[in-house]
Amino acid sequence: MKLIPVITIDGPSASGKGTVAARVAARLGFHYLDSGALYRLVALAASKLENPGEAQLAALAQALPARFEGDRVFLEDRDVSDELRSESVGEAASRVAALGSVREALLARQHAYCRSPGLVADGRDMGTVVFPAARTKVFLSASPEARAERRYKQLMEKGLSANLTALVSEMRARDERDMHRPVAPLRPAPGALLLDTTALTIDEAVEAVLEHYRNTRL
Repeated sequence: MKLIPVITIDGPSASGKGTVAARVAARLGFHYLDSGALYRLVALAASKLENPGEAQLAALAQALPARFEGDRVFLEDRDVSDELRSESVGEAASRVAALGSVREALLARQHAYCRSPGLVADGRDMGTVVFPAARTKVFLSASPEARAERRYKQLMEKGLSANLTALVSEMRARDERDMHRPVAPLRPAPGALLLDTTALTIDEAVEAVLEHYRNTRL
């Protein structure tokens, strides 16, 4: 794994890390890991259980019956791609992700994505915990208002109802929870490129990450 180039892109919800990471991976021909989808899958699977405890959630994460096919995500044989992106699942995933045993259960699955010719991994602890030896690390950020507006547009495009004021409050609450959780808190990795995407286009953010990769890969 040490010989395979890894680019980690961390940041809060709706900072643009997923879109940027996927495009960077496509430009380089690398594999792509959306670690947030794994926690959302655990949260979605757990919603079918009645008051699951941490041990039960960890066991669920360990044997998660999920697979990725292109841009579609399946839980067992059910396509849950759109369901995963709902705000309710996102909130539940943030709470599940605070459990150390769940994070430990998903670690090997995340490491398995590190394959030749390279990997772009996005999440909240890719550069600090999952791939700490990666040479190229990026931390994306944006104002809560800008991130809420992005999420609002995404939900409206999918025909889902949303309240912009409520989204801003939810962004702030999720940030607070993610930054202060006792296990793998949201924070920039040492040496990471800090990139504020509030006023950047997606293409500008992608180019900034690619330039950082070129400067750090040797």
